[in-house]
Amino acid sequence: MASQAARPGIPDLFTQPPPIRDPLVTETTDLQDATLERCLPFLKGIHNSQSGPFNACGVPALQRDDHVAFAYDSLEDYPASFVILDASRPWMAYWGLTSLFLMGEDPTRFRERLFNTLRPAQNPTGGFGGGHGQISHLAGSYAAVLSLAIVGGEDAFELIDRQAMWQWLGRLKQADGGFRVCEGGEKDVRGGYCVMAIISLLDLPLELPADSEARKAGLENLTDGLAQYMSRCQTYEGGISGSPGVEAHGAYAYCALACLALLGSPEEIIPRHMDVPMLVSWLSARQYGPEGGFSGRTNKLVDGCYSHWVGGCWPILQSALDGKPQSNGPPATTVGHLFSREGLSRYILGCCQSNNGGLRDKPGKHPDSYHTCYVLAGLSAMQHYHYRTDSSPTSSKMFSSAFSWRSSPIREGNVYEKSDRLEPIHPLFGVPYPSADAMRLWCEARPITP
Repeated sequence: MASQAARPGIPDLFTQPPPIRDPLVTETTDLQDATLERCLPFLKGIHNSQSGPFNACGVPALQRDDHVAFAYDSLEDYPASFVILDASRPWMAYWGLTSLFLMGEDPTRFRERLFNTLRPAQNPTGGFGGGHGQISHLAGSYAAVLSLAIVGGEDAFELIDRQAMWQWLGRLKQADGGFRVCEGGEKDVRGGYCVMAIISLLDLPLELPADSEARKAGLENLTDGLAQYMSRCQTYEGGISGSPGVEAHGAYAYCALACLALLGSPEEIIPRHMDVPMLVSWLSARQYGPEGGFSGRTNKLVDGCYSHWVGGCWPILQSALDGKPQSNGPPATTVGHLFSREGLSRYILGCCQSNNGGLRDKPGKHPDSYHTCYVLAGLSAMQHYHYRTDSSPTSSKMFSSAFSWRSSPIREGNVYEKSDRLEPIHPLFGVPYPSADAMRLWCEARPITP
């Protein structure tokens, strides 16, 4: 089937294997060849599971109704076999709610069910676990805070014990500037990003609690040494690893860049702590041809979820490279597009849509709520230009830049239809722009005393 002619409107770049090949055959090259053979019929629009409609560029339409139904179903009851996801309850809520918002649905209908899920997951000692009786974890706490921001409202914000959250974060702070993801757990860039997102949305004090072990190392604030820790995670390849000295990974690159952009203005803080040309080179190498999607690591396969984890790095880097923001609207001159939006569009709409709803890693894989959320988030990021202005709703100088982001739809050079456009979400928080502002301002009006 891969040898059949492609539909009209599809450039050769997306229908043929790369012209230059490494003659060395390894398990990795065999897997890449097999993946390419699976993807080519979908990229050509000739796979027997693709029913269309196809536009003039040969790109299939977003099967919005099917994906909406899948997202709603992902927030209902699960079969017994899903008990392995018991520690991911806040994440399952976030993935489903975000997917619905991105596709234009109203996620607030799940407010009461979300409250009933998260109340027993919050521990008196601070933070949220994956469920009732489970220890608090930064990943679950991050997902819980974002989910509450999405549904919004005073009762959602009041559900969070912000004082206990602050005390708990202080216990996770480490002497080298990083954070453990839970008490006694591992330390990596996820921790730093999750902490900064939580602090900035909830307006938590920056001072370390008096009983924080990090104070014994001379640290005074939750942010002390954090940017330097992120810097030490950049590898010889230019990418960013989870912790110093290990392999670079796309999701960690997003966490590190978003964390830095929460700590300060991207054009100032990112060049100060990262080798930007090396990072751009490494991130660029994550987009493959002819697939058009992103891989998470060197010599790994494309995966739809990196449409967000790698694709989400580009707005942050673009802001850093574009320089200081304008009073309103995007900068008059920018560095332009840093990746192939067309390639990513073709991969997502051609290869990641499942016939029965939901989005997937790649052809041959099953859809799930995780990939549905992050493939849609990547498609949304590709469809919008995210930029900063010099105005911010927060009175905090520290987080002024983080809340100054805006977006506008990209209208030129698109290979998808207007009806396939998704809603934008904040590039640093992964929630609707108004949701981030509303949570921050509500908390700001009710300060916590250290």
